[in-house]
Amino acid sequence: MKKIAYASCLGVIGILTAEFAVIGIMPQIAAHYQITMDQAGILMSAFAFVVAVAGPFMSLLSSGFDRKKVMMASLTLFLIASVVSSFSPPFWLLLAIRILPAFLHSVYYAAAIAAVINVAQEKDQHKMMAIALSGVSIATVSTIPLATYLASLFTWQYSFVFQSVICLLALLCVYRVMPAMPVKVKPTIGSQVKILKNPSVILSLLMILFMFAAEFSLYSYFAGYLYDVKKINAISISYFMFLFGIAGLAGTWLAGKVLSRNIPATTIGFIAACNIIIPIFLYLSGISIFWIVPLITLWGVAYAPGFLIATSSISSAAPGALEFSNGMAASFANFGITIGTLTGGAVIAAYGVNELPYVALFFGCVAIIMTLIRISIERKKSTKMAILKTA
Repeated sequence: MKKIAYASCLGVIGILTAEFAVIGIMPQIAAHYQITMDQAGILMSAFAFVVAVAGPFMSLLSSGFDRKKVMMASLTLFLIASVVSSFSPPFWLLLAIRILPAFLHSVYYAAAIAAVINVAQEKDQHKMMAIALSGVSIATVSTIPLATYLASLFTWQYSFVFQSVICLLALLCVYRVMPAMPVKVKPTIGSQVKILKNPSVILSLLMILFMFAAEFSLYSYFAGYLYDVKKINAISISYFMFLFGIAGLAGTWLAGKVLSRNIPATTIGFIAACNIIIPIFLYLSGISIFWIVPLITLWGVAYAPGFLIATSSISSAAPGALEFSNGMAASFANFGITIGTLTGGAVIAAYGVNELPYVALFFGCVAIIMTLIRISIERKKSTKMAILKTA
């Protein structure tokens, strides 16, 4: 059981490194192609937009295939994209080749989560998902800052070389460790799509969208924000990304523990910390290292469990359609990333990077409202069912 979770985790590290390492090298890419930082941000927003649009359909199409083969196909495409990107092609080609693996992004997550849930006992499902999705924090603490560090020492192309190596290692690990996992009963499209009639599913998806819009309106410009607002140099930024990721490991572990007790309360707590409290203090604090270090640490703790919270929320709302529901979760998460990155870029262009915390604050509040509405609806439903039973 844990072997499958760890193999899935390494795959997550490979995909996350290829997806998000661009955040730490965005200033260098902008300088190389002589474009503005908000224009370079399209490398994040375009990727996320394709994931958002293609995710549900690709998850439906792939739901009947062997999960090991699906995961390997996804990692192979990320590997190819990273290799091509390392040759610093024209910007239009860099953008196009970066978009290509986005079509299988949701597919990997849906297959990995379904694989972990299906082999775990119900009481251990959140813990096993936490192991698989701890790849988010591990990538944030290790491979993503290391990719940024290599770019600061040499050139940004070395970041993509490093991403290629990580994707290759992840592919080999999934191939060697994961057993064949064919789907015994292929779900029909109708049986999966009908979950969209459930108000809890819709509200969970909207919560995911606004939560990720809040997180990535600020995190997508992590390097630029620290450089321009907090006056931190490129090499030090890689150290702060390392600190951010280390803190994220603790955050993911903590979320994995408390989610099994109360998913809505955990969701609200982490969203409020990451997207309300931290942005306020980032905005009000100066450039003193005594403020920056604890804020980056707490930000990492609150940010990292976002993927785990999204997965737990949607899985609890639609346990009978894991591939499709998690594909939808990944889709809405990337819609949120698209919206957050584009909104953040627009705010930078109009008002400056210093105003980004306002964007995170707004989207974070909306995400909490979606969660509160779901809680209210489910309580009313539970009360109604209790009355019917006693009648």
